[in-house]
Amino acid sequence: MVQLYNLHPFGSQQVVPCKLEPERFCGGGRDALFVAAGCKVEAFAVAGQELCQPRCAFSTLGRVLCLAYSEAGDYLAAIEEKNKATFLRAYVNWRSKRTENCRVCIRMVGHKVEAPFSDTFRDQMSIIEMPLSEAPLCISCCPMKGDLLVGCTNKLVLFSLKYQLISEEFSILDFERSLIIHIDNIIPVEISFCVGYVALMSELEVLIVKLESDPKSGESVNYQPPKTNNPMKQTEGISNEALQLESDDFVICQKPVELLGEKSSQSGISVTLESTGLADKTIKYYHIQHLLYKRFAPDISSLVLSDDIRLHSLQLLPIYQTGSPTSDGKKLSQEKELLSLFCFFSLPHVGYLYMVVKSVELMSVYQYPEKSQQAVLTPQFLHVITSNNLQCFTVRCSAAAAREEDPYVDTTLKACPPVTMDVCALRIQLFIGLKAMCHFKNHLILLTKADPEAIPETREPSKRLLSRKGTTVKLKTPPVAEAGWNLYVVDTISPVQLYREMVDYSNTYKTARTQSCIHLLSEAHLLVRAALMDASQLEPGEKAELLEAFKESCGHLGDCYSRLDTQHSHLALPYYKMSGLSMAEVLTRADWPLEAGLQKYERGLIFYINHSLYENLDEELSEELAAKVVQMFHEAEPRQLPHVLCSPSMKNINPVTAMSYLSKLDTSGFSSILVTLTKAAMALKMGDLDMHRNEMQSYPEMKLVCGFILEPRLLIQQRRGQIVPTELAVHLKDIQPGLLVASVLGLQKNNKIGIEEADSFFKVLCGKDKDTIPQLLVDLWEAQLVAGLPDVVLQELFFKLTSQYIWRLSKMQPPDTTPLRTSEDLINACSHYGLIYPWVNVLISSDFLADKSYTEDLSKLQSLICGPSFDIASIIPFLEPLSEDTVAGLSVRVLCRTRLKEYEQCIDTLLERCPEAIIPYANHELKEENRTLWWKKLLPELCHRIKCGGEKGQLYLSSLKETLSVVAVELELRDFLNVLPEDGTAAFFLPYLLYCSRKKSLT
Repeated sequence: MVQLYNLHPFGSQQVVPCKLEPERFCGGGRDALFVAAGCKVEAFAVAGQELCQPRCAFSTLGRVLCLAYSEAGDYLAAIEEKNKATFLRAYVNWRSKRTENCRVCIRMVGHKVEAPFSDTFRDQMSIIEMPLSEAPLCISCCPMKGDLLVGCTNKLVLFSLKYQLISEEFSILDFERSLIIHIDNIIPVEISFCVGYVALMSELEVLIVKLESDPKSGESVNYQPPKTNNPMKQTEGISNEALQLESDDFVICQKPVELLGEKSSQSGISVTLESTGLADKTIKYYHIQHLLYKRFAPDISSLVLSDDIRLHSLQLLPIYQTGSPTSDGKKLSQEKELLSLFCFFSLPHVGYLYMVVKSVELMSVYQYPEKSQQAVLTPQFLHVITSNNLQCFTVRCSAAAAREEDPYVDTTLKACPPVTMDVCALRIQLFIGLKAMCHFKNHLILLTKADPEAIPETREPSKRLLSRKGTTVKLKTPPVAEAGWNLYVVDTISPVQLYREMVDYSNTYKTARTQSCIHLLSEAHLLVRAALMDASQLEPGEKAELLEAFKESCGHLGDCYSRLDTQHSHLALPYYKMSGLSMAEVLTRADWPLEAGLQKYERGLIFYINHSLYENLDEELSEELAAKVVQMFHEAEPRQLPHVLCSPSMKNINPVTAMSYLSKLDTSGFSSILVTLTKAAMALKMGDLDMHRNEMQSYPEMKLVCGFILEPRLLIQQRRGQIVPTELAVHLKDIQPGLLVASVLGLQKNNKIGIEEADSFFKVLCGKDKDTIPQLLVDLWEAQLVAGLPDVVLQELFFKLTSQYIWRLSKMQPPDTTPLRTSEDLINACSHYGLIYPWVNVLISSDFLADKSYTEDLSKLQSLICGPSFDIASIIPFLEPLSEDTVAGLSVRVLCRTRLKEYEQCIDTLLERCPEAIIPYANHELKEENRTLWWKKLLPELCHRIKCGGEKGQLYLSSLKETLSVVAVELELRDFLNVLPEDGTAAFFLPYLLYCSRKKSLT
């Protein structure tokens, strides 16, 4: 379906001052227009206020049959005819030709130019002759690299553009015949070439292939003649015998076929490669990738093939990545990266547009109201001429290219009108006697001839065989020059100007609330997007204007999707985001229709507001707009009302207004806990503590935790990237800290808040700086250990807790609030907290001056060290602030050394600092393989210290007796005698010796 609008894409019109009737013409670059008539080519500058200024003229070898200009290399290629022979020539450095009589250098392709001639080549036009074994039929220049592809009867010849170095300061343009593509069973009428993609067309067939480099191949590609059995005959099921029946009495018609991708290799067209380039590093080796084959069937109801039923206007259109400025900031980089590629071809009444990069697919089909003569595809439009009309259609190239550039463009962040959207005709402009057309930049060049009785090309009439073998190609012979012709330059207006007109036109559909408004605004959006695709063609002012128009178009589309009740209403969200409009601006733009006396809120606007409020935008709505939003959701989405009220953007909502709407909610259909908590928050905001208390007491604590999980923003909000506790969270900190910690832990369990966010929340809530840890955060860490959160790294959590315990113990700093759990609670609830070793209690029993909070931190730290999961080695470097002169420091260090199995050091430390703990320590630690330390380490040490005397002599003596009792049980008599000191008192050791000697008999 083609929609028709009456817009004005065509602007100024000027006449090209050519002297003879143009036979061929082409344009390119920024300002070059070439017109060929007879044996002469005129070049015009098309730029500025005076559009068409003659630049130069030069003679050709014969009548020009085909012209092609390449911006890369700035050369003009031409097929010329003289004495019924055709020649291929390239005109280089043509800008230096000042007058028609200036000297011209003619050289053969690949001809080596010597350095002494450099000045000559620098200042004069050169003509490069390109000999071919067969007559050239058509040519095409690669718009990106400047390579020249030539179509002949049975092959395509590729001439690679290169530069021949003459001296260090000067090089000249040249070509190298690098590849021959042999093609059987199809004769090209038109070809198009772009960065390795080759499209060729006969009268009713189109073939697209891609030349690919083969990095694995180390040898050049050689031409292999096709085998005698014709694959075409096999594919079509036509035997040799049937093909011999060709005569004027038979018409053989082939069925219409469309083959995509690798299936197109089954078309029956044989494509083989022959590399002819020199063996240097620049030569590439190729293989063929088949992309598309399409064959049309003619209308043969009269058994005669009309001349009118044939394809025309084959074109490959590249879309490049946006250009980037060079280092000087003035010029834009000439390096272009192909983003997407499109192929267009047309029958007289229908045109086809395919996308051929990555995947081959048909994008659009264009139905013309009249028989077309020629069509030109641009990134913004498709221009078609008939005998009396110039038609302008929209295209979908920018929409497809946008998805190639960003496959995730259709999300809640970004959007783009669909490729499948109906095309439309923007304008059908009357021109009498249109004959031919070309396009470059924003210029359309039109050839008109007023005489409708123009002499048509003579062709073989009547019956002819409609197979490839019978296809013949004849280059048109230009008719004799006649009066009544004109060559016009028609400018297309700037994209922004046409965009404005399209927006104004869309207002006629606005009140009708139809899809036509969305369609036309989508066309305007794609027009601006296409202009922004290739920023290298834009001036800074133009780009800024286009960007502003792009944002504006997104706003208009957002308005459409927010107001019209369509299946794509959700697109209001990405378009409004791309527009840069604030939520307040969107609400101000919104209209509020009335239905049956009640306001109706469309789902697109509801969707946008709902998501925007969820995204914590750094925007606070005024009290009036906030009240409007609450009213909107109360009418349209009452379930979302509690969530809406918790958004930071709704900070200015009047709590009385919010409470009135919350009271009207029917909570039977959804969570009443969430409504209760929202009411409690609003009551707190109103200063009504009794109402707040009543709401909070209506559910047990675990139910309230579930409510906070449903809406975390009741406790935690983000403004300008910073975490901000709510008024309710501040109140809970003082009144119900346990509920607050449990709620944050629940949020972490349900992935509603991250670990670092929770840490920041409690620091901000308690008004602490980065280096100060509030007790509530320690309570959270302990709760995380108890809960066993799967995403928490245990050793990191151990480090946080032990660092805080050690810091408090070293500074004698009590917690700022009462801890929620005691060490006993943690030991009973969490496997990571181990039972404290008995000897530790003996060690710390002498410290009667420590307050309860101090001993709690110490007990928790000792319990962690005694636990099974703690990595002891990781804590050693952090024990330095904890002095060993204190009981806390001593106990922790001995515990750590014990866990590291440094028992001898621990024995020395305890004997020196706390002898009363040595026997409990030995009983608990010196077991199994460590039992030998009783007599190898502990016994000698005690004996030595008793000899030295001192105030702890009695403690050492009692410890020695306990030690001897254990050793006497463990050792045999002889071994026991060997470990006893030689200078000891026999009477003291005698009871132990007697027990050891009787031990065996007793057993």
